Amino acid sequence: MIKKRCGWVSIDPLYIDYHDTEWGFPVYDDKKLFEFLILETFQAGLSWITVLRKRENFRAAFEHFDVKKVAAFDDAKVASLMEDAGIIRNGAKIRSAVSNAQAFIQVQKEFGSFQKYIWKFVDGKPIQNNRRTIKEVPPTTEISDALSKDLKKRGFKFVGSTVVYAHMQATGMVNDHTVDCFRHKEVQAL
Repeated sequence: MIKKRCGWVSIDPLYIDYHDTEWGFPVYDDKKLFEFLILETFQAGLSWITVLRKRENFRAAFEHFDVKKVAAFDDAKVASLMEDAGIIRNGAKIRSAVSNAQAFIQVQKEFGSFQKYIWKFVDGKPIQNNRRTIKEVPPTTEISDALSKDLKKRGFKFVGSTVVYAHMQATGMVNDHTVDCFRHKEVQAL
C-alpha cells in the first residue's frame, strides 16, 4: 500500500525520508533547533531540497552545529566557508550564522535553553492544524510574525516571518501535515 504524503513531497528519496522521519516532529533539543534555524536561514530564497542535498556538508562546515564553536568563527573561518562548494556560499548568510549562534547563546543564558524560549510562543505544545490541502497552508501566521519580530530584536538575521514559519513547521511547533497525510495523525498523537 502506498502511503499518502503531503502534496509538497517530491519523489526524491531524500525528500521522502525527510518528510517521513523529521518534518513536523516536535524538536525540544537545542542542538537540533540550532541546526534547523541555520539551515532555514540558508534556505531563504532557495528550495528546501537544495539545502537537504547539502545538509551533510553543512554539518561538517558548521562543526556539527555546535553553537559555541559556530559563535567563535572568525573572519578566516568565514572566508574559508566562502570557498566551500559543498555549502551555499552566501557571505551574508554565513556571517549571519555566526551572529545567530551568538544570539542563540544569549537566549540560552536568559531562558535556560533555546527550546524554552521558542516553545513559549505556542504555549509549550504543537499547534494542531487540520489543513486539507497545501494551498491552505499560509506562508506566515501571527505567531511567526511575533516570533520573527522578537528574534530580530534579539539580533538574529535572516529570520523573516516566512523563514520562521518554515522553522516552526520543520520543528513541529505546528502540525501542518495535511489531514490525508499518514504523518498527520502520527504527529498529532505525540
